[in-house]
Amino acid sequence: METLRQRGQRVKDRLKESGRGKQHISGWVLPKQQTSFAPDGTWTNIDLDVTPIERRAWKASSILGYWLSDILSAQSWEIGASVLAIGLTWREAVYCCILGSYVMALPIAFNGAPGAYLRVPFPVWIRSSFGYQFSKFAVVCRMITALFWHSIQTYTGSTALTVMIAAIWPSYLNIPNHLPVSAGITSQGLLSHFLFWSIQLPFLLIRPHKLKWFFAVKAFITITAATGTTIAVCRMAGGSGDIWKQEPTVSGKTRAWLIVYTLTAQTGSWSTVGTNISDFTRHLASPGTIYTQTIFFPLICVWLALLGIISASASKTLYGEYIWDPLTLASKWTPPAGRAGAFYCGLAWTIAQIGVNVSANVISVSNDMSSLFPKYIDLRRAAIIATVIGGWVMIPWKIITSAESLLNFMSSLGIFLAPIIAISISDCWLIKKRRVDVPALYQPEGRYEYVKGWNWRAVVAMLVSIGPTMPSLVKNIDAGVDIGGAVYVADLVWYYGFLSAFVVYIGLSKLWPAGETLVGKEEMEGLEVVVEEVIEAKPDKFDDR
Repeated sequence: METLRQRGQRVKDRLKESGRGKQHISGWVLPKQQTSFAPDGTWTNIDLDVTPIERRAWKASSILGYWLSDILSAQSWEIGASVLAIGLTWREAVYCCILGSYVMALPIAFNGAPGAYLRVPFPVWIRSSFGYQFSKFAVVCRMITALFWHSIQTYTGSTALTVMIAAIWPSYLNIPNHLPVSAGITSQGLLSHFLFWSIQLPFLLIRPHKLKWFFAVKAFITITAATGTTIAVCRMAGGSGDIWKQEPTVSGKTRAWLIVYTLTAQTGSWSTVGTNISDFTRHLASPGTIYTQTIFFPLICVWLALLGIISASASKTLYGEYIWDPLTLASKWTPPAGRAGAFYCGLAWTIAQIGVNVSANVISVSNDMSSLFPKYIDLRRAAIIATVIGGWVMIPWKIITSAESLLNFMSSLGIFLAPIIAISISDCWLIKKRRVDVPALYQPEGRYEYVKGWNWRAVVAMLVSIGPTMPSLVKNIDAGVDIGGAVYVADLVWYYGFLSAFVVYIGLSKLWPAGETLVGKEEMEGLEVVVEEVIEAKPDKFDDR
């Protein structure tokens, strides 16, 4: 039987013989890239390979910078303020933001462990728990939700651009509309969307590690704009409004379930990054840094949500209604005094939306697409495909139309992603105890083949989790559908989905363990040595174009 040392030497010899391992093929087929552990007959992508040592440079400050880039968006501002718009008070909004973000911080930290310890991205790691073939289901689910986020962030960026342009040329808002009401957007709005999409496109094609300067600018300008907006609105309103005296417009059972629904929306809204966090923790210098996210993540979320809540409260005094969108708020600042402020806010949120799409959405989608279709799609092609689909095909202006629809969308995200996160965490920490055969993750018929590439335990756990929550997805698509008592499960969609999948997967894995996938402590130590030796000997490096 081949020993670990022989196995590693065989891989290193193959890599040396193949050189860069690329074949120049015409047409849509990409040059074949030789990765560290994928069999010769497998078409794979070098960006999905184990992270080389020189790329493991992230520190705690890098994680802080990542979350600043990811969280500082108009949607993070709106999640708290929109609670006021649906009839609850600042108390419920604050409680839901604090509890929801802290609850999500733990799965984010623990689900970042595969990336931090194994140095592989989400599409590769998830094969360990779902099986080589069934993992594609998890990848597609994550990819679709990331596309939705890209779509919404892009449209929000276009509204920010409108505010910025109108602050310079107010007549921009008077562009005649030639579109029907059914289009859901005006001619001027469509023009802004096209302009923002065009400005954003070049940034999506640049590797994030080459945009450190951009993310630094984004953090500064967005923090100052968000804080300045709150101060300005409160000053114009003569205070923070009636936020401290506010009474809920709903009561009893309706109020209680609305709070639960809001909490679910706050937690579920971060399901996408909670799923794909390994795409970024793979770059950490020290794996233990993943736990700093339990501090950074909720603090930034709560801070930005509080600014949104206070501003929405003050806006009620100024304009007679709660304005939960910071861009709508800035658009009401009339010239000449408000023109500079409106321009700065428009610019800040324009940059913020581009930054979020680059760091969170497009990288995720690109990794997913390139893992599904490595023969035809690399990260750059995937970025173009993603922004065309998200920016235009998905018609983002019809997704977000009100505070209620925003919360509906947020809560819907958890239906598929919550059980995926639960299975990933339970498999990594409780079943495999962080001992994973990394080379086998790249082999279709290797240790993680399970039953023809499917881990039936994960399949059952997903079905148990998704089944009762599917009516809520139907309800969010068509509000006119009566789903009866299933509406209560819908309000708990993330929590039910996570806990049910977590318990079922652990139970099945304990009763019917997949012994062939379990790695002993001594074997794991040998595997770690082999993996590092192979990565050091590998002639190919990540594509830095």
